[in-house]
Parts: sequence; structure tokens; C-alpha cells
Amino acid sequence: MNTLIAQNLSQVQAQIQAACQAAGREPDSVQLLAVSKTWGPESVRQAHAAGQLAFGENYIQEAVDKMAALRDLPLQWHCIGPIQSNKTRLVAEHFDWVHCIDRLKIAQRLSEQRPDHLPALQVCIQVNVDGGITKSGVTPHELPALAQAVAALPRLQLRGLMTIPEPAETPELMRAVHRQAKALFDALNQQGLALDTLSMGMSADLDAAIAEGSTLVRVGTAIFGKR
Repeated sequence: MNTLIAQNLSQVQAQIQAACQAAGREPDSVQLLAVSKTWGPESVRQAHAAGQLAFGENYIQEAVDKMAALRDLPLQWHCIGPIQSNKTRLVAEHFDWVHCIDRLKIAQRLSEQRPDHLPALQVCIQVNVDGGITKSGVTPHELPALAQAVAALPRLQLRGLMTIPEPAETPELMRAVHRQAKALFDALNQQGLALDTLSMGMSADLDAAIAEGSTLVRVGTAIFGKR
């Protein structure tokens, strides 16, 4: 086993636990998603040997090839990158989770193309909370209608929201952006959607995201190294 990946994983888990403790939260209330995009099957295999089960991928064809090489392992695969219409079938047939739904057309295609023999595809809606011009995601104003529409689709289970905000100048400003996402999440639950997943926070803003209610953080570089 690559001891560096194992050590890195241990350090990230310790950081998550410390952030949970500082926020008065249970350590097991936040899941770690290891972002393995651009890293080969062997790196994923080493992370699995160190106890990691959930992996996030941005590039769909690369991910599908990786899954084939690792089919002997009981891994959970999350699609966290943009999905073009011509790639929805690959996603529907191979992934367990999708974090990046930002329009109804993509959700409808995933619903139609999810094979009957697989469990429902677990999905999150990506929200552009801070209005970053380079970021994908539905606007907060458009979110409630999209959430209700996605929740009604067969073969999908709407689990929550995902955000990728722009870096903020201070931890306080970063927390304020994450607080907005948590408010949107809470509002949807108050409208009757039983959401349990707030996919929020990466290596740089992990502590701020956990302080504001993230249930899943997406970490790549701190585990696998620089690409």
C-alpha cells in the first residue's frame, strides 16, 4: 500500500473530525468523498486499501474506464463534473451518485436511461450560490422548481444540494457563502423534500463548510497529491 496516500487520508479524516468538534457536530456526520479525477486505478486501489470507499470523478469516460479496472472492489462512484447530453447514458449506467444536476433536461435523461436492475440513482442539484460567472449550477431563485421536478422523476432519488463557490478573501466570507447554501437546503426540507446531503467544501474551505452544515466534503489534492 502507498503509505503516502494512507497518511494523507488519515490527516484529512483528522481535519474533518477536528472541524466537526469545533462546530459541535458528530464526527460521523460528515462523509469524505475522495476526488480521484486524473488519478489512475492504482491510486484508487491504494486509497481503498486505506479504508476509503467513495470516489468522485469529473471526466466521465475516464471514470468508466477506471471502474472497469476496479470492478473487483466494492466502491461507490460519484459524478461531480458537468454532464453533456451525449454522456447521460454512461452516467446513468455506471455511477451511483450524481452531484451536478443543474437543468431538468439532464435529470430527465438520467431518469429514462437508468437501468431497471440498478438501484435509483442518488442525485444532488448543483446551485450557483454566489453567482460565480464561471461556475455551473442553477440560481437560488430557480432552485425550488427544479428540485420539485427532479424529486418527481422515477429511477432518481433527490438527496440534496452541491455547491462550488468561488474562493472568498476571508474564512468569515467563505462561511457566509456556505451559510446561504445551508439556508436553501433547509428551505427545501421545509417544503417537504426529505433531503439529507449537502455536498459542500473542498480542500481549501473544508473547515468553513463543515462549520455551516456540510454533510459531504470533496477532497482530491490533499489525498492524492498535486496533479
